[in-house]
Amino acid sequence: MQPEKTRKTHASTHVALPSLRHPGERQVKHLKTTLACAAILLSVSGFQAATAQEIASVKASPPQKLLKLVDRLTLPTKRAMPKPSALSAYLFVYFKDETHSIYFATSKDGYTFTDVNNGEPIFLGAQLAEQKGVRDPHLFRGPDGAFYMAMTDLHIFAREAGLRATEWERPQADYGWGNNKNLILMKSYDLNHWTHARVPIGDVFDEVKDLGAVWAPETTYDPVQKKLMVYFTTRVKNTSNYMVYSYANDAFTKLETAPKPLLTVPGKSAIDGDITKVGNKFHLIYVLHDKPGYLRQAVSDKINEGYVFDPKKVDPETVATEAPNVWRRQGTGTYVLMYDVFGAKPKNNMGFSETTDFIHFRNIGRFNEPGSPMKTTNFANPKHGAVIAITPQEAKHLQDYFATSAKKPGISARVMWTGRRGARQHRVRLTEALR
Repeated sequence: MQPEKTRKTHASTHVALPSLRHPGERQVKHLKTTLACAAILLSVSGFQAATAQEIASVKASPPQKLLKLVDRLTLPTKRAMPKPSALSAYLFVYFKDETHSIYFATSKDGYTFTDVNNGEPIFLGAQLAEQKGVRDPHLFRGPDGAFYMAMTDLHIFAREAGLRATEWERPQADYGWGNNKNLILMKSYDLNHWTHARVPIGDVFDEVKDLGAVWAPETTYDPVQKKLMVYFTTRVKNTSNYMVYSYANDAFTKLETAPKPLLTVPGKSAIDGDITKVGNKFHLIYVLHDKPGYLRQAVSDKINEGYVFDPKKVDPETVATEAPNVWRRQGTGTYVLMYDVFGAKPKNNMGFSETTDFIHFRNIGRFNEPGSPMKTTNFANPKHGAVIAITPQEAKHLQDYFATSAKKPGISARVMWTGRRGARQHRVRLTEALR
């Protein structure tokens, strides 16, 4: 999560419909009507409407397809985690501010990543979130071989997008910037079919009914409790942020224990934690709102307590960073520390450092910048994500799903606007797609 003063002045509107799982002809008509109304409203508000050429280019784009939301998962015949030697490919999950939706990209070598849906979402924020937008996705593979995805239910441009009348769900003076109530939990065995649950933390647990935010959830496995542990950023109303943990049920549809403190830095906000076990130690890398910012590391012998504060900065960036995520280059002793450089200009980018000892971190640059080995082929400006190791067969399964997408009825829409505060001229792009 970025500090308020650094947020970009652009937004994206997802057009919310009764259901996006199985859209039909009525919904397609509804979408067209909504887009027409949006164009009129934006036009009379001083925005420049999309040109016929822009609309035509969008209509000519490939049809969009999304992954599937299901009520129940079909148990695979083989549920064990693949052998480490088989996990030679990588899966990167991320989101974008412009759409507040979820994206997947795969890599054969951990250096060059290609979006599986050609830069289009694999899930729309409007499908998943009460606020019609999602942020901060994280992926984890459990010891049962299942994939667990968690994210924040939050749309930071919801008022501009016409999704609510107020800037935030609750008053900022009482609950702070970016306040929200829900975490989103999702589970899959094949990466194509996913269950989906919203967890309103304050409503579920009376002990934390005054939480001002629940951000950036991540999942790991506690070998002592033999449970999935979900840890995330929170705060009491409009106070400093800190990190807590809770345990999820096996179906990954709810949290079973009230959140307990994981890491608190007195007098400062600590957010966006990421835990990696190396040997017998647990390394928690997180964002500290301090000078200098931003990434710090705390180490413990236990997964859920005892993290010792270390003031040393671990990232090489001179501008604002957030969302650390550590992943291993398979078959080696090298770990990659990835982070969202949201202070980069003109737009954010992902930065990367490598380490073998979690003491020294070697800067290897940002996506697609000169001298960096880290590349993207068909997308740009990903935000706050995570990378896990998968098998080449699992990567191909995802790629084939989108490459062979059937042209069945479906809808996706967004109204985008960009501009600088106080500027008179803006450009509006209307997007209509049948997938």
